[in-house]
Amino acid sequence: MAFPEPRPQAPELPQKLLKTLDCGQGAVRAVRFNGGRPPLYIPSPAPPEAGGPVTPACCSPVDGNYCLTCGSDKTLKLWNPLRGTLLRTYSGHGYEVLDAASSIDNSSLCSGGGDKTVVLWDVASGQVVRKFRGHAGKVNTVQFNEEATVILSGSIDSSIRCWDCRSRKPEPVQKLEEARDGISSVKVSDHEILAGSVDGRVRRYDLRMGQLFSDYIGSPITCTCFSRDGQCTLVSSLDSTLRLLDKDTGELLGEYTGHKNQQYKLDCCLNERDTHVISCSENGKVFFWDLVEGALVLALPVGSSVVQSLAYHPTEPCLLTAMGGSIQCWREEKEGGAG
Repeated sequence: MAFPEPRPQAPELPQKLLKTLDCGQGAVRAVRFNGGRPPLYIPSPAPPEAGGPVTPACCSPVDGNYCLTCGSDKTLKLWNPLRGTLLRTYSGHGYEVLDAASSIDNSSLCSGGGDKTVVLWDVASGQVVRKFRGHAGKVNTVQFNEEATVILSGSIDSSIRCWDCRSRKPEPVQKLEEARDGISSVKVSDHEILAGSVDGRVRRYDLRMGQLFSDYIGSPITCTCFSRDGQCTLVSSLDSTLRLLDKDTGELLGEYTGHKNQQYKLDCCLNERDTHVISCSENGKVFFWDLVEGALVLALPVGSSVVQSLAYHPTEPCLLTAMGGSIQCWREEKEGGAG
């Protein structure tokens, strides 16, 4: 007789606080892990000059070793969160920085902020490579495409703009202006753009098919993301509800409630194995739900204020949270794992 397959081990959730970092950049508006998908090629860094700064993030072939923090003091900072070390500060925005992303090869960063600009940075030198202007309002969200040749930015001016990193032309190569209110969230896959808007709609642009798909949620959307298997989209909105949708049909697969999100643009995501839905909350906690059952399995207390932002490691049970001027690094309870 055949023995039944062993049940897969229950995923560990990151609920052990490893480190708290005071970022020293005013309020932390967003925290982001570097990378997100396995890098294709990492150039070897040149040896640092004697007494000079160590060249950071083009250093590691492993995703998620570094993180970015966006500050209300106009700076962007690069950290090793597990060691608690600041690697570099990037200065060049004229107002608070609201979002940032890194290229897959870790050589470039992009950021957007309250000064209406999108900035392309060289990681190693800390210098501004390009500054893209054209949005009529603050830039809420930025993403690279997979090759890091294009930056996509979403603004409260209701538009998504696509900027060619290699061109010297100041105009965007494309504008997406279907939204009727501000863009709160943009995510990118190899052939799709997923956008959430304050107008209550989540829009998916299929670049291969040249088609736009739109799903009406009703409440202003604060964050959208793809599941890691690419089959679903997760949407959070100001009715304190997260919704899991079938990406292709728009069918509602699950709803997740219990947290508080009525006022602020807060992050949500799925964990590294697509087993749990995770969200910030305005009551000082991070909430974890079982994706399939919809049950709340953990309300992780972070502090007494709003959990403004979060980021989940691409391959391991490791969570970063942002509250006030600090970030917190959380791991699973058991010993082991990369550090």
